[in-house]
Amino acid sequence: QVQLVESGGGLVQAGGSLRLSCVYTGTTFSMNWYRQTPGKQREFVASIVPVGTRTYADPVKGRFTISRDLSKKTVYLQMDNLGPGDTGVYYCNYGGLSGVWGQGTQVTVSS
Repeated sequence: QVQLVESGGGLVQAGGSLRLSCVYTGTTFSMNWYRQTPGKQREFVASIVPVGTRTYADPVKGRFTISRDLSKKTVYLQMDNLGPGDTGVYYCNYGGLSGVWGQGTQVTVSS
């Protein structure tokens, strides 16, 4: 059974960086990050498959990088050049919207 635990959120000034981590149990294939920003529905951020193919949502392309350490069963989301619009709760996910979710980690970007 897959379980996901996120960490690494916090408060950062605009232009700063954060790295989120998601430790998982069980066996997974593609892994995803989603976020829920104030007043919006949960939205896709990035995904990665074991062979390395990565996909990003347009708002984060060029600023966020998803990576994965299979030996540590950990997925990372490096977030650079953060802006206030990136404020929200970030969720690790396996299996898409009807799949498994972590508890979320809060990211707050101050202007």
